[in-house]
Amino acid sequence: MKCKEECYLQSDWHLCKCAETCKTVWFLSLLSPTSSLYHGVYVFPQRVFSSSCFFLLRTADNSDIRLSNELLFPPPRPALRHDILTSVRSVITMSGAALVVVVVVVFFLALYLLQRYGDLRRQQRMVLLGTLLAWYLCFLIVFILPLDVSTTIYNQCLLDTANQRTPVTQATRSNQTDNDASTYPAVGEPKACEKPWSYIPDGILPVFWRVVYWTSQFLTWLLLPFMQSYARSAAFSRVGKMKTALIENAIYYGTYLLIFISLLIYVAAHPSWQLSWRELQTIGITAANTWGLFLLVLLLGYGLVEIPRSYWLSSSHGYLLAKTYFKAAKMATEKVEAEENLADVMEDVAAVNASVRHNHHLRKCVDTILTKCPADYQEDMGRHVESPGGEQNVVPTKRSLINLHKKVISAVHRHAQTQVQWSILTDEAFHLEDVAKSQSSPVRQLTHSFPSAHHHGWIRRFFYTPTVEWYWECLFRQRFYRLLAVLLCLLSAAVVWSECTFFSTHPVLSLFAVFVDKAEKNHNYICIEMVCFVSILFLCVCVYSTVFRIRFFNYYYLVPHHQTDAYSLQFSGMLFCRLTPPLCLNFLGLIHMDSTISHQDRIQTSYTSIMGSMRVLSFISDGFYIYYPMLVLLLCFATFYSLGSRCLNLLGFPQYITDGDLTSDLEDEGRELIRRERRKRQKAEDGENRRWDWRERYGVQRSTGRTRDGYTEIKDSQGSPVTEIKNSVITFNRRDRDTEEQQRGLLQHNSSDEDSPNRRSTGGRYLSLSHPRAGIFEDV
Repeated sequence: MKCKEECYLQSDWHLCKCAETCKTVWFLSLLSPTSSLYHGVYVFPQRVFSSSCFFLLRTADNSDIRLSNELLFPPPRPALRHDILTSVRSVITMSGAALVVVVVVVFFLALYLLQRYGDLRRQQRMVLLGTLLAWYLCFLIVFILPLDVSTTIYNQCLLDTANQRTPVTQATRSNQTDNDASTYPAVGEPKACEKPWSYIPDGILPVFWRVVYWTSQFLTWLLLPFMQSYARSAAFSRVGKMKTALIENAIYYGTYLLIFISLLIYVAAHPSWQLSWRELQTIGITAANTWGLFLLVLLLGYGLVEIPRSYWLSSSHGYLLAKTYFKAAKMATEKVEAEENLADVMEDVAAVNASVRHNHHLRKCVDTILTKCPADYQEDMGRHVESPGGEQNVVPTKRSLINLHKKVISAVHRHAQTQVQWSILTDEAFHLEDVAKSQSSPVRQLTHSFPSAHHHGWIRRFFYTPTVEWYWECLFRQRFYRLLAVLLCLLSAAVVWSECTFFSTHPVLSLFAVFVDKAEKNHNYICIEMVCFVSILFLCVCVYSTVFRIRFFNYYYLVPHHQTDAYSLQFSGMLFCRLTPPLCLNFLGLIHMDSTISHQDRIQTSYTSIMGSMRVLSFISDGFYIYYPMLVLLLCFATFYSLGSRCLNLLGFPQYITDGDLTSDLEDEGRELIRRERRKRQKAEDGENRRWDWRERYGVQRSTGRTRDGYTEIKDSQGSPVTEIKNSVITFNRRDRDTEEQQRGLLQHNSSDEDSPNRRSTGGRYLSLSHPRAGIFEDV
């Protein structure tokens, strides 16, 4: 059989024509497993057969002809070539827009979370950069995977359509010569396979997934553990920190190397397996995903129950207030322990500071330790060194100074952390108490006991007014939280059912697979993306929220308001990088897009293609991946009955349990602590108002230029102590010297209160723990 060819070769696209007897067939681009039909025109991506490309021409008798792309052919008409290239460029531009938008939005999401938990001003740049990159890559995988699913379903639709239709356009040779328009048929897509709005061109996602996946794995297994040990080290030089990090990670790296060698020996000993670089790659990916799936199910089982339950219980102000009292009692204990620990460590620092003289070779190390101490302790130690006499202490060694340096860093950070957490917790308790009082108030406005603790920004001034706040806190919040809890409970039930039945493909029992299959039959790609996005986002919220809530004593603890240390930030980045890939694979199994689980002959997603065939280790792909996720059902029951919290209570770690005796005792203790803190703060507010009235009466203004806006304003109410104080100041007789002396003594007495009002802080900002200036009214 002979065929007359007329082809035009471009860098990305090929246009070929073959005329045989009475049939004419047009082909665009190269052959690949994913093809699209354009009214008798086959479109093939070029990337698949880059080394040996050929065209598949189907003639009238359905025989196939392969034409090499190495032949040179004359170009077709310029008008057709221009139209094709213009349409290709527009498709690529529109398709890449969705990917660019997701990449930018996810970056700002990761940056916001890092700013909320980390301290962008004080923490090391490498720590912040490593954590930001780890969170960013994990969030990218989650947000772009739905786009990969819709693109894969579209390619599957094209392939199914191509298999059902005969790509032959009948036209006689006479009609071809008489009408050139019939030679160049219009390029258009059939309505059955409409291209999704977020379609990503072929060749982009495989490269993107390889870069994102292997970078995240490099971070979680190699770089972040080293950086974690480096940031935790208290050595006084970079070389010393690197040496400490290498020693600490030697056992860590050796353990994983031993596991990998064991798997390698197992595979090599199997007679039917032949090791290659691709199979070694798959073994490493399988080992990492197995470890991640083991931890994923544990965290998921907790989040599926705890998140809906927390929103349902949070709809009750009484529950929130009781839990806040409980947390206040625990936080007060931690605060006292942190203060005592800091005092003990500062005693050791003072002893070392007194024993090491200025001409000693270790003095530089001691000065480094002193810079990490609070300012008031530094002043005390400076006076102690200058004082004559004193005991002669033993000169410490460099190793003991390193250990002391580590204790100082930990004690100072823990002390500052508890101070900020206590301030935020008391503000929350005051707000809940104000809401409880305002619910029965005839005036539908939320009145705050301490207005200075709330931001007076433009949002609160124009939109979130006291009236709007009252309606939200007293009416709508409870209903909204309960409705949200019901929706989350339905999603949790769907996830648990799908995790236990996703291996069944005939019939399809997984609810998420049913939804995606229905949308696929209707070619509703927006619905597919929404189902995928909501499902995987809910799974991520359940897992990631558990990571943010979990606490391993004081070694790993993510604290908001910029109070998380470097070790915890990097540990969270490691967990995210290890949990996200198996979570996405588990989600693809739930919607039957993973052939390893569904055993369906269909196009795989680009994300699944980089994972390789899990059938290399059949006992994992056919056993562990199928049956281990069913354990989530048992974990959900354990979380529902609070078995973990009850066990921790028995071990001496108090947990909030509504029917526990220890919980009620801590609630009463916390209520009394909050009452004391309210009296202290009210006393400080009253004293500050008295100072301002005194200044306003006698016109005493300091050079700092502070105005009344800088002070806290308390709204007068009938019979309140503040009103009585103001009235007494207004009726003050200037000529009465005795009354003047009494007022001055009252101000001096109030300026020496236990807690200065300068210690007040608001949540969400960098909170200052510096001591107030003394004697600010001595010139009055």
